[in-house]
Amino acid sequence: MPVDDVVRGARLAVDVGSVRVGLAASDPDGIVATPVDTLARDTPGRKERRTPTDVARIVDEVRERGAAVVYVGLPRHLSGAEGAASAAARAYAVGLAQAVAPVPVRLVDERMSTVTAHQALQASGRSGRRHRQVVDQAAAVVILQYALDAERATGRRPGEPVDVDRSQHERPAHGETAGDGRATVE
Repeated sequence: MPVDDVVRGARLAVDVGSVRVGLAASDPDGIVATPVDTLARDTPGRKERRTPTDVARIVDEVRERGAAVVYVGLPRHLSGAEGAASAAARAYAVGLAQAVAPVPVRLVDERMSTVTAHQALQASGRSGRRHRQVVDQAAAVVILQYALDAERATGRRPGEPVDVDRSQHERPAHGETAGDGRATVE
């Protein structure tokens, strides 16, 4: 079966920010996206060999839900160009792919997801001050709903697969990171 084919199983989506990570999930049939949590970004020092706590929480959700795929939002400029935030999301996706393997991780365009999430929260009556606590998970819901809609429309997984070169790395044990962290994104 080709890697892009849609198989039954929950889907997760991650909205990567510099301070927080939003997490959303779908039902096993991929009908609707729902918020799960907003996680504090954990960035261990360069010499620390452990899985960041936010990544470990996502790994737990993947296992508990029997996730078939994890979508990571790829922020692009309106022109489609990539910047520093895109590079950070790509790096996060590689680390996540190493941690959740063999579950595939795919990067999906997330232009306007945070704007859409803010608008939805404002329309629901949440004050701007309370947005910060949930906007990341709301953005993850937007990313996941886009992916679910694309799956239904095409019968294929949307986005760009994150390919982790396993020939140079053993899968890290829970609580560790892979050797030198080198991996590739196609």
